[in-house]
Amino acid sequence: MIALPRSQTRSLERLRHHYEIERKLAARLQSAPRERRLNMLTRLYEELFREVPDHPRVTCKHTPEESGANVATQMQFMRRFLRPHTTLLEIGPGDCAFSFAAAPLVRQVYGVDVDAVLSRNAEPPANFRLFISDGVSVPVPAASVDVAYSNQLMEHLHPDDAREQLGNIFAALAPGGAYVCITPNRLDGPHDISRWFSDEATGFHLKEYTVTELQRLFREAGFRQVSAYARSKGVWTPVPLALILGLETTLQRAPVKQRKALARRWPLRNLLNCALVAVH
Repeated sequence: MIALPRSQTRSLERLRHHYEIERKLAARLQSAPRERRLNMLTRLYEELFREVPDHPRVTCKHTPEESGANVATQMQFMRRFLRPHTTLLEIGPGDCAFSFAAAPLVRQVYGVDVDAVLSRNAEPPANFRLFISDGVSVPVPAASVDVAYSNQLMEHLHPDDAREQLGNIFAALAPGGAYVCITPNRLDGPHDISRWFSDEATGFHLKEYTVTELQRLFREAGFRQVSAYARSKGVWTPVPLALILGLETTLQRAPVKQRKALARRWPLRNLLNCALVAVH
């Protein structure tokens, strides 16, 4: 019997319904040829929300205070990379709240997304420009970006598309530029609806990665250096990458249940779910 936390307002039956629908849609996306799947995700989310009307993204509307707190948390980390001369690129900005908040601190902000959500919400800053993408392309001027940033994005991409997008991010960065990537770690996951029913992500998190896997992908894309920052009690601190890689190697030797129990404890959870900074 699955023990649901008190914060979970939906019943186990409703969670399972959500899981089965999302797993079915994700399988359709996983098996689609590249030319089709790049245009499928928006429609699949619309179908998911129709089939699962109690989905948190439908029922939970964030207050302005909650949205502001989320942006402040991101800014707390990202501010160290932003300078008046910086060109910032956010991949998958959604409502662009972070991009808009960062705009006064930098010279130029680019957003790359599959939908012009911001046009329905707020007037963009004068130094913000949105580029519409197929979900993989990064159609900004080549070698023009000082800092690229994505938060909770990579896990939603087909693994082949994630590799391709990473190459496009690398091409968008100027020499010495940095890509800041925040994505959930597979070892303490899954982090999508699968968490209640599976040991691996089978919903719209098409692939969750370890830091070890991400470092290898960054190197293959051409990045010359990768560093890590972990957050604890609201403070982001540099952490030796070798420490996290060694931790992952040790955890992966343990049985699945033991591994997950350990990985979800502080401070291991914070180390595994670090922010990675890859330098061009």
